[in-house]
Amino acid sequence: MKVEVLLPQWGMGMSEGTITSWLKKVGERIEEDEPLAEIEAEKATQELESPASGVLVEILVPEGQEVKVREIIAYIETDA
Repeated sequence: MKVEVLLPQWGMGMSEGTITSWLKKVGERIEEDEPLAEIEAEKATQELESPASGVLVEILVPEGQEVKVREIIAYIETDA
């Protein structure tokens, strides 16, 4: 099953963020709640944690690109 990884909204005024770095590569295994990417939003950098355990199968937003809140930025293929 494919799980969508969305850019979360960390603050009330947050409408977008920038992917500063991906901490995993496509094809790598990741566990739920493990850091997946670093996002800069509102002049602060936060770690985005994985919503599921599985394999990172696709990254839709490259490093350095801005993305809107709740937009799909990657997909994880779960074991289920």
